[in-house]
Amino acid sequence: MDGSFYAYQVAREGEGFKGRIVKLPFSALPPGDVLIKIDYSSLNYKDALSATGNPGVTRKYPHIPGIDAAGAVAESTAAAFKPGDPVLVTGYDLGMDTDGGYAEYCRVPAGWVVPLPKGLDLRESMILGTAGFTAALGIRHMLHNGLAPENGPVLVTGAAGGVGSVAVSILAKLGFQVTAASDPAQADYLKEIGAAEVISWETLNAESPKAMLKEQWAGAYDTVGGKTLENVIKSVRYLGVIANCGMVGGGAISTSVFPFILRGVKLLGTDSVQCPMDMRLEVWKKLASEWKPARLERLVRTITLDGDGHAPRSLEKARIRMETRPPGAAGQDDHPRRDGRCDRGNPEGEEHRADPRRSKDNSIIGSKTPNRSAVSDAAAILNPRRDGRKTKGPEGGKRQWFRKGCPEGRKHRGTESSRFSS
Repeated sequence: MDGSFYAYQVAREGEGFKGRIVKLPFSALPPGDVLIKIDYSSLNYKDALSATGNPGVTRKYPHIPGIDAAGAVAESTAAAFKPGDPVLVTGYDLGMDTDGGYAEYCRVPAGWVVPLPKGLDLRESMILGTAGFTAALGIRHMLHNGLAPENGPVLVTGAAGGVGSVAVSILAKLGFQVTAASDPAQADYLKEIGAAEVISWETLNAESPKAMLKEQWAGAYDTVGGKTLENVIKSVRYLGVIANCGMVGGGAISTSVFPFILRGVKLLGTDSVQCPMDMRLEVWKKLASEWKPARLERLVRTITLDGDGHAPRSLEKARIRMETRPPGAAGQDDHPRRDGRCDRGNPEGEEHRADPRRSKDNSIIGSKTPNRSAVSDAAAILNPRRDGRKTKGPEGGKRQWFRKGCPEGRKHRGTESSRFSS
């Protein structure tokens, strides 16, 4: 395709990295089978790492972050896709060393592309994004390993976070009695989305010398790791199932074999990055139908990306949150490449890494095409303007970022926030 497109590109500048809106030729895109005109992307924990020069995520600069993208096929050399097809991409190398979703266009291998499932529109697919997909993937693993509503209640840690919120909603829709571990201040929100009980995250962060604790839950979806996961393993019932996808409470755990050999507990890892395509299609189909969370629209907040640099500041402050962590906690230097687990950075504040009640920020983000106007506060990333007004060019024009942020609305380091993270 001839011509050019706009993108949020990060480049090395001196000792650091700088992101800005730039105009690029299509020849700057990487090789691939499918060219996608992007309508939506999402703001993830991993995007903040990429945008601030973390070598564990991105080594090639200049670079366009964005590990999620949804839009319509513009060109395709693959028989499976034709121009106009609505599609989405999450995971693989998108937004890492392959230019990602923070642009008007991306080009990717056909093997990464998921046809938009019936029951979801493009906006909804990116409200869910990697966090929603990860939540659903972990629940699939738990169900395939024997978890059922009749077995007893299920715990979700980091429950007011991006993954946690979707997990609570899906489990409740499936008939489970859900115990949500989070800040008690989030009790009303968590009960609104399906939690039967809310407990303080602190109850799961206490030191205990015991190899096993009182049996409480038939299963658990842990988004925290560290001490929280240790106590969850000790507290799950006989033949209980645990899915883990995060490490905001620490990347290491210390436990014994006794819960596994005396209670038959199963601990399941959840990786959304290299998930096989057949499983990926299965999970997205469920997210578009019987597992689709309610109230998706109320979980979105609009942020303008303009000359004041709101989006770059959001990404930078996400990096700051990741670096303010206690000794031994997982941080940006030990964040593994393509881990797919701790993608969503918490928008509440600098104590994110030290506080195991907090999970992933689940955000939907977009920037407007220059010289076009807003569709509405529900406008898509780079959607054409429909109100006939003109805006400034790439250096000063306003662009919309959608964000599901902190439900507390306090100590937010990147922007003001709304529901869907903790």
